[in-house]
Amino acid sequence: MTGSPEEAFDKAFELAARLAATMQGALAERGLTPSRAEVIYVLARDGELMQRALADALRCTPRHVTSLVDQLQGAGLVRRLPHPHDRRAVAVSLTPKGSVTAQWINDSRRSGARAVLGDVPSDDMAAFVRVADLILGAVAPSAT
Repeated sequence: MTGSPEEAFDKAFELAARLAATMQGALAERGLTPSRAEVIYVLARDGELMQRALADALRCTPRHVTSLVDQLQGAGLVRRLPHPHDRRAVAVSLTPKGSVTAQWINDSRRSGARAVLGDVPSDDMAAFVRVADLILGAVAPSAT
């Protein structure tokens, strides 16, 4: 172990790949993709959103959001509601089934974090978060 940027990059890449594979497997059991799960997560966090605001929150095109919402609506996880003042605007909200799925996502996130990171000392965890923030800032500045 040299502690070089290349070694750290390789470890980050391996970590991302393993976490992504685990997450995709768990989501697939529920008929979800990471993109669809993110829509549910954002709606659970932010509540009902106009489709344009949802696209902004997801950092994707309105057309892509339309496709995701179509799929989630077909699965009974979200519903579209007309805007009360703008005929062109559409709001999206979770259905009761979508809320149950959102709760499963949050519970899985918590239990997964505890299973993977629960034994990491708090000083190491704080250092990891600082380094991850530096890496994320270098890769793509946050939209928030």
